[in-house]
Amino acid sequence: MPVADPFEIGGQQIEAGTRKTIDLPVSVLSDHTPVGLSVHVVHGKEPGPVLFVSAAIHGDEVMGVEIVRRLLRLPDLENLHGTLLAVPVVNTFGFINHSRYLPDRRDLNRSFPGSEKGSLAARLARLFLNEIVKRSDIGIDLHSAAVHRTNLPQIRVSPSKPETVKLAEIFGAPIVLTSKIREGSLRDAAQKVGVDILLYEAGQGLRFDEYAARTGTAGILRVMHHLGMLTAEGIAAPEVKPLRSTSSDWKRAPAGGLLRLFKTVGDHVQTGDILGAVSDPFGEIEEDILADEAGLVIGRAELPVVNEGDAIFHIARIKKDGDDVESNLDSLATQLDSDPLFDEDEII
Repeated sequence: MPVADPFEIGGQQIEAGTRKTIDLPVSVLSDHTPVGLSVHVVHGKEPGPVLFVSAAIHGDEVMGVEIVRRLLRLPDLENLHGTLLAVPVVNTFGFINHSRYLPDRRDLNRSFPGSEKGSLAARLARLFLNEIVKRSDIGIDLHSAAVHRTNLPQIRVSPSKPETVKLAEIFGAPIVLTSKIREGSLRDAAQKVGVDILLYEAGQGLRFDEYAARTGTAGILRVMHHLGMLTAEGIAAPEVKPLRSTSSDWKRAPAGGLLRLFKTVGDHVQTGDILGAVSDPFGEIEEDILADEAGLVIGRAELPVVNEGDAIFHIARIKKDGDDVESNLDSLATQLDSDPLFDEDEII
């Protein structure tokens, strides 16, 4: 049985069958406190793929941090084939300050591939790309909606490689959304160096969500099993295939005022359905928000005070009829609730 060679990162070597947290220096705060990019390396005894799992590229998206925590506590990792690079907090600055951005107000996920001599965001992006992405065969990047919005658990992929779309289906989130890659994003930079990424979106900023956490943890395990990194299945394959969508649109507030919501994430809507209503504070004027076409609500605003033009409902176009949509979502949720993986106190 072959034994894996030591894994090198940040000038340190991790021996096969061991795990270690490595701190990669990033910067120093104004009070002289050093800040680094911390990566937990789980290096299996036997050779295999290198997978990175990252969270909190946006500092207020804490859902992914919880998913990484759960992942690293799983006993299945003792029999890992290959290497797991887990980065629970990429944007330490934003995480500390409960902010999406870095101190220079830049969005880290629009700063790739970065520069060693650029802004703070550019330097952190360059470090992450060189030390994490380029050492990996594939990545899973964990996100949530912005503050005051929530997302149905979903995987976003580009249609560049059929095998990546297959991994998205194996992940088992309720829906797989084919979306274009934004310039300057991690997905953009990673694809250019030959590393494809599954982007997981679930829950809302600065909040935990149990369904989102279970879906994310289970999905990562399914992908690892498919890649041959875990000998034990850990969790069963999804009982139904995720829904697929190639396009989506936001419904926006037709006026400013007080928002009442009648639909939520996971609801299948038909053309003409009333999604919500916006009223002025005096109750004299009210405007309904109507669905322009059938689709699945995959994102929604949570704040009841809105301005005209604010994004309220994110609706994905899907091919299946309503009964199939609701049945699929119910089946996936029921499977997660009954899976023995989540019976352990240390995971919940």
